[in-house]
Amino acid sequence: MTCQDKTPSPADLAAGNEPAEAFLRRTWSTPSGLLAALSTVDHKVVGRRYIATAFMFLLLGGVLALAMRLQLAFPEARFISADRYNQIFTVHGSNMMFLFAVPVMEAMAVYLVPLMVGTRNIAFPRLNAFSYWIFLAGGLLLWISLLLDTGPDVGWFAYVPLAGPQYGAGKRVDIWAQMITFTEVSALAVAVEIVVTVFKLRAPGMSLNRIPLFVWSMLVTAFLVILAMPAIMFSSSSLILDRLVGTQFYNPSEGGDALLWQHLFWFFGHPEVYIIFLPAVGMVSAMISTFTRRPVFGYLPLVLAMIATGVLAFGLWVHHMFVAGLPRLGSSFFTASSMAIAIPAGTQIFCWLATLWDGRPIFKTPLLFIIGFLITFVIGGMTGVMVASVPLDTQVHDTYFVVAHFHYVLIGGSVFPLIGAIYYWFPKMTGRMMSERLGRWAFGLIFTGFHLTFFPMHILGLQGMPRRVYTYPPELPWAGLNLFVSLSAIILAAGFLIFFTDAVRSFKFGPAAGPNPWNASTLEWATSSPPPPYNFRHIPVVQSAEPLWADGETLPVATGLRLDRREVIVSSVTGAEPEARESMPANSIWPLLAAIATSVMLIGSIFTPWAVIWGAIPIAITLTGWFWPKQTPEDES
Repeated sequence: MTCQDKTPSPADLAAGNEPAEAFLRRTWSTPSGLLAALSTVDHKVVGRRYIATAFMFLLLGGVLALAMRLQLAFPEARFISADRYNQIFTVHGSNMMFLFAVPVMEAMAVYLVPLMVGTRNIAFPRLNAFSYWIFLAGGLLLWISLLLDTGPDVGWFAYVPLAGPQYGAGKRVDIWAQMITFTEVSALAVAVEIVVTVFKLRAPGMSLNRIPLFVWSMLVTAFLVILAMPAIMFSSSSLILDRLVGTQFYNPSEGGDALLWQHLFWFFGHPEVYIIFLPAVGMVSAMISTFTRRPVFGYLPLVLAMIATGVLAFGLWVHHMFVAGLPRLGSSFFTASSMAIAIPAGTQIFCWLATLWDGRPIFKTPLLFIIGFLITFVIGGMTGVMVASVPLDTQVHDTYFVVAHFHYVLIGGSVFPLIGAIYYWFPKMTGRMMSERLGRWAFGLIFTGFHLTFFPMHILGLQGMPRRVYTYPPELPWAGLNLFVSLSAIILAAGFLIFFTDAVRSFKFGPAAGPNPWNASTLEWATSSPPPPYNFRHIPVVQSAEPLWADGETLPVATGLRLDRREVIVSSVTGAEPEARESMPANSIWPLLAAIATSVMLIGSIFTPWAVIWGAIPIAITLTGWFWPKQTPEDES
């Protein structure tokens, strides 16, 4: 790169008629107005929309959870009918897995990764905007179907033959299957963007050994998404073909195989646990380093542990099928691999504990949620090793023991770090601080309410209470614990209510935050809070894994990018050496129009296969408009 910025009007700049920041802001900003807002490709705007939408789905899913706990608080309760309960627990599970847990982690990456690697936008920004609109359409499809009493009712896993054409009458299963298509297209798009951003758009000098751990975690997660998501897309597509076209993928009497569904689903389903968990590993590493005022202990072991977790995640899926009648030799292999994945998880735990021990911890709200994560995830990991044993899993399979384990791993392994991350990065996203006092109250209630709610479910499972039942007879010894669990869920809900209230209040009225209120070390804190549309006035040059601690306020910078074009630096994969300047696409309405056309086609195909044929026409038109050359470098890239 050259040592001077190229500008659209050198004479103006030389005369001081307009500062360089004004040129950058005019080039990168989103104009005011509804059409401009719908057309934006700014990764920060799209990321905030993703995060807000995902948390909206979390709130709705929590309401369904409370409804289920109300129904189960008393034996033979009749607050909710059996059919409605089946819809509620199916939508709750599908919502939490496909509309909250995975999307919110990718949403954090959409916002943070470009800032952390020191670039001005995410790779393929129009694809990024398209992915959000597709995600939103899939979520609306699921929730509107529930409101219309046509919600899916076969569980978030949709096992055949229950979900097949013989038993799954109506359109409920078809809605579930197409919701999967929506969310997985969105997730795959974001994963590709993350991989390209991390490999090719890093700031000069950010070699592989200087990449922030959160960025590493999202890179591994993105590869898991790319490798695992096609399995669920194929399985859901073949299911809807069985139902609507008459294929026989899962019909044993016609040469199909019902167990094929389980293999395909769980080949995706268990890596999905780590698609949710690995971003939390990066969040925890970033926050522990900041609040102990020292680099995280064991940078290389943490990176290798994340990669090992990603690899081993694809060798675990059969432990969900130990009671499916598979050969015992195969089950033994998957028992071993299920236990082996505890090794990289343990490595991460010990690295974090060593960082806390050797540092000077500052117990702000984000760190409190990390402490809660460590306690909760260790308990979930211990029960995970237990259900990896075939004899024990045979006894507790499909009981509330598995429900408890599942929530300990997913909430303990992802939601606790995620809430801590919101408190941590909220100042960067909004320019305002959340309340420390309300944050401590939220942590106390969420941590206490969670353990009081879900730990007794282990006991219910050992007492034989099956999951997925909407009521139970009074003579069984489950009523007392179920009432206790339901009351404890109110404590958990109160904690989340305080968290949401604090976030909404702080967005408008929170104390102003400076560029780096936590004195953190990574590049996202090197710019203002919230960041300007162009992220950085000059692209920083990285000389350390902790650049803000190493160079303070005087980061070296790379110059040479034009101010009148949306240019970014393209760098080499390993050493992040500058290789080229690349123009980014401008704002465009076509991603939204393409998402609408795709949504109409996918939803229409639920009712007639002809929708695929006729729906391809508007999709082709919108894609043509999307890629039609405009004779500008931005639109040709």
